[in-house]
Amino acid sequence: EVVLLGFWASPVAMRVKIALAEKEIDYVFREQNLFNKSSLLLEMNPVYKRIPVLIHEGKPICESLIIIQYIDEVWKHKAPLFPSDPCERAHARFWTDYVDEH
Repeated sequence: EVVLLGFWASPVAMRVKIALAEKEIDYVFREQNLFNKSSLLLEMNPVYKRIPVLIHEGKPICESLIIIQYIDEVWKHKAPLFPSDPCERAHARFWTDYVDEH
């Protein structure tokens, strides 16, 4: 089972939703109240205590870019999300990080 903890208006959660859709992965979306965080969110992301969190086979993956990389590596048989060339892949990660930071 794949579960995504997120908030409907969160751009970082939307990024993960788009990646899951591109890979055609079935998942359960669990809406989170960001002002009253669920015990599941606090348990799955005890360090930052924030969304998004992808739970795959009971194991949490946190931070949107890391989640997308995980999705791309686990479900390799469907549309790649990152370039296959290591240099191009690094550039894609750089610009994703840049957009997040600026």
